[in-house]
Formats: sequence, structure tokens, C-alpha cells
Amino acid sequence: MENAPQLILIGGSAGGLQAILTLLPDLDPQLNAAVVIVLHRQSYYDSVLTELLSVKTRLQVKEAEEKEELLPGVIYIAPADYHLLIEGDHTFSLDYSEKVNYSRPSIDVTFSAAAWAWRSRMAAILLSGANNDGVEGLRDIHDAGGITLVQDPDTAEVDYMPRQAILAAPVHHVLPACEMAAFINNFAGTVAG
Repeated sequence: MENAPQLILIGGSAGGLQAILTLLPDLDPQLNAAVVIVLHRQSYYDSVLTELLSVKTRLQVKEAEEKEELLPGVIYIAPADYHLLIEGDHTFSLDYSEKVNYSRPSIDVTFSAAAWAWRSRMAAILLSGANNDGVEGLRDIHDAGGITLVQDPDTAEVDYMPRQAILAAPVHHVLPACEMAAFINNFAGTVAG
């Protein structure tokens, strides 16, 4: 599907929300990418999280739905308590199978599923967190031709997740959250340009 937009995946756990709130305001409102956020969270934060992120960006923010097609300029949030898969036809599937890395949604599950559907048309960012969820997914994205980024551990609220990624996965860029929007804008370009 060469007409599909670029894909930006963002995964985080403890401290990851703060990094997301830092980068969102600087995303280009004409971003030619679908953005998928997988954040470890409790289900009772569902509506609050969407509202919180919506006030920080001019892009549309919504929870991902079963069989929904990914569109540019939309930020999709993985629903609490479901794994979010991205299929070969560039639609979402929700999965309620066992937790991976003690998490559902699991960053690894989403990253790995997307890797083979998007290949070199994607970039994945792993943020602050307290476990190694996302490390295997970063490897898959790298192997499929995508770009991998990790939050600079020295700037992460909880540095375990980004440090594990740097040790165990091929990482193209290590950036503080305040520099990630510029990378995303440059990687994805705009709908008009």
C-alpha cells in the first residue's frame, strides 16, 4: 500500500506520559503520518487520557478501534487492557490474549505487528518506563527497515526501559523528549508537502 501514510509508533510506561506531553505540542498539524501511542495505564484513565492529549496538539486524538484504517494526521491511543495489532491492510485489531511483559497493551506486540506491515515507512520511539517492554519490538522494526528512537535515559523519569533498549536493540537515535517532535516532523513530512 504505497499510498499509506508514514507511521510513528510511541511506546512508554512509567514517566512516558510526561514525555508524550512534551513532544505533542510541536507536532506539525499537517503531519503526513498516523501516530500510534501504546502507554501502560489503568482502564479508568480512558477518557481522561484522550482529553489530556487532545489539549496538547492540533492533531485529532482518539482511541483505536477494531478494523479502523490508520489515517495521516490522527493520533491513535491503544485501548487499556487490549493488545493493539496493526494488520497488513493497515487496520487495527484488538486482542485480549495474555499479558506480555506484564502489560496489556504491550508495546512489543504493537511494534512487532506494525514492523512487517509498514517496514521502512515507520519510526518507533521508546520512552521512559520500568520494564523492558518494547525492546523486542524495536529489534523487529529495525530488521524490517524502520527507524528506532529511544528517549535519552538521562532525561527519562524512569530510565530502565530506554537503557535496556540501548543495550539490547539496534537504536538509530537517542533523543530527549523535547527534540522528538522535530524528528517526527522531518521524518513524516506534511500532507501538503
